[in-house]
Amino acid sequence: MFRLLLLTAFVDSVLLANIFLDTFIPLPVFGLFSVGSIFFAAVFTLRDRLHSYGLPTVYLAIAAALLVNTLYGLWITQIPIRFIMASFVAILVSELTNTAVFQRLHQWHWHRRVLSSNALSIPLDSLSFTCLAFVGSLPLYDIGQILYVDILGKFLIAALIAYLPFVAPKVRTANALSPSTV
Repeated sequence: MFRLLLLTAFVDSVLLANIFLDTFIPLPVFGLFSVGSIFFAAVFTLRDRLHSYGLPTVYLAIAAALLVNTLYGLWITQIPIRFIMASFVAILVSELTNTAVFQRLHQWHWHRRVLSSNALSIPLDSLSFTCLAFVGSLPLYDIGQILYVDILGKFLIAALIAYLPFVAPKVRTANALSPSTV
């Protein structure tokens, strides 16, 4: 049941990110923060949490998010094709990279794995999406503002979500598994 809840939250977070992808909050001094990035920041940690159910569940979540967002963009809201393609490429590249890094670090503590895989996949996601979606339609100064705040904001939000008690998997201690406590 919790697996389905996490999978649905993952897909819904990607969908909400795409719905609000071109809505920006101007920050004081420097930065444009996409409202969509607030939702997309959760995607990285939710996908990391899905690893506890195995790689098939992770790949199912990524495929479902790609399918739902492509269908939503093409037939329901008719999002411009450059946004659909940018989203598709960014999700595919960043989520598969995040998955590969997260899996490779299997011997590390869960929170360290999350932060390490996000440190690579969040910039990949932000760079690929922002460049594909906005180069040629926004001034480079605005793109720089988006990238700066997007990378920082996504990482901070994803890190905070990773430390929520219901997101992080339960860790068993050696004492909990010893025969004397059973």
